[in-house]
Amino acid sequence: MLALSATCALSAQPRVLRWAGDPEGGAPFVEADPAHPDRVTGFDVEIAALLAEGVGRTPQFLNITFTSIDQSIGRGDAEIGMSGIEDTPARRAALAVTLPYYEFREVLSVRTGDAPRFGSLADLRGRTVGTLAGTIAYEILLRAERDHGLHVVSYEDDVHPYSDLVIGRVDAVLLDNVLAERRLKTIPGFVVQPQTIAIGHYVGVLSPQNAPLRDSCNEILRAAMRDGRLERIFRRWSVWNEDQPKLYERLLAGVPVPAIVGLDTSASVATAGKWDAARRYLPSLLRASLVTIVLSCLSMALAVAIGVLVATGRVYGGPLARAALTAYVELIRGTPILLQLFVLYYGLASAIRLPAFVAALLGLALNYAAYESEIYRSALENIPAGQLEAARTLGLSERQVLTLVRAPQAFRLALAPMTNDFVALLKDSSLVSVLTVLELTKQTQIFATNLGSWVIPGTLCAALYLAMSLPLAAVARRMELRWRIAPQ
Repeated sequence: MLALSATCALSAQPRVLRWAGDPEGGAPFVEADPAHPDRVTGFDVEIAALLAEGVGRTPQFLNITFTSIDQSIGRGDAEIGMSGIEDTPARRAALAVTLPYYEFREVLSVRTGDAPRFGSLADLRGRTVGTLAGTIAYEILLRAERDHGLHVVSYEDDVHPYSDLVIGRVDAVLLDNVLAERRLKTIPGFVVQPQTIAIGHYVGVLSPQNAPLRDSCNEILRAAMRDGRLERIFRRWSVWNEDQPKLYERLLAGVPVPAIVGLDTSASVATAGKWDAARRYLPSLLRASLVTIVLSCLSMALAVAIGVLVATGRVYGGPLARAALTAYVELIRGTPILLQLFVLYYGLASAIRLPAFVAALLGLALNYAAYESEIYRSALENIPAGQLEAARTLGLSERQVLTLVRAPQAFRLALAPMTNDFVALLKDSSLVSVLTVLELTKQTQIFATNLGSWVIPGTLCAALYLAMSLPLAAVARRMELRWRIAPQ
């Protein structure tokens, strides 16, 4: 019986170590293997394999968007998350964090010709600095924004900050030295300043319930520091430097290593109470809400204007005009809005350098104009032909028939779907964060990342969206009742 119980206990042990990462982050962390695209490679891949071997399991990779790794680990989708994840007070408070296995430096990158002028954040007063949202660098820049008056722009990836730096959209980029040195190999035209702004560390994250597994991982990492296995991994990926032996010496001596060196984290939202953090972030959320509503209103107004022109052209225009306008509508409706935003902002940058807000405005307007035009075209064609013939019989010109008879009735028919589209556009405005526009959803994501929880930020975000959309729906209903077409 005892032997059977032992056999059952062994069979109940997990055979794989599920670990989460984001291959979109690229080398040297996690990337698709060029020789075998269905596999991943990178130093975090090798460290995950090292940990799995140490606990007697086989590593199993889960592709999780970087910004969702913490939440996925908390839900239990994977046992450990590793993808260049920074050690922060928020993660230490919400998750079981491994000991640091790599030390990095936050460094400033500037255009080659600006290197003598911009050596520190204080030199960038009134200038624009880019970084990744929800990172240590972002928190550093928020404080520098208050202290030095610079402007912060957040990105979704680590490629476009440097490409925008070279073409002049931003004046500097603050990110860790691993990312800066990686981009320096592929994007010429900038230099990395030698000054260290702050020091951080890469860690693995586990759920609090997995603390025993975290402790086992720590022992495996310590052993790999002693016998040189970690050093060999980092040397293979050309990221080993003199900072790592110093880090390992402290860790093996039992000296505690702070999450961030060179940045006062006592005022971090992660160390504050949840509602106190919400109170601190509420003004930022309200400002982001203003960006959302202004962008949505301007985009919808432009979409309506363009949509009316397109619909009128398709009803009254000649064969060539109708074909061209139909092609526009089908092209816009047949391609993702994210792709259209990327093309407007990044794809055309070499020819037309649009500001982020203008690109967002045009992208949303041109996209929704295609859908609005179909609504207006359908409404125009639904006006009874008898009314149009009667108007022409009375001697009205085609323009008068359109403006006095057809368009007013068509507007009433189009009102309900048009207002529904406005509410949809209000929510779709969250997509423009990929163009560095800091709207409500993006600000909420940053808040949640810094806090280590989505509960309060998500609730506040939903409440603000409802506060914006419900009045619009109420106004739409009133307009429909006021302008409803009487039964024929």
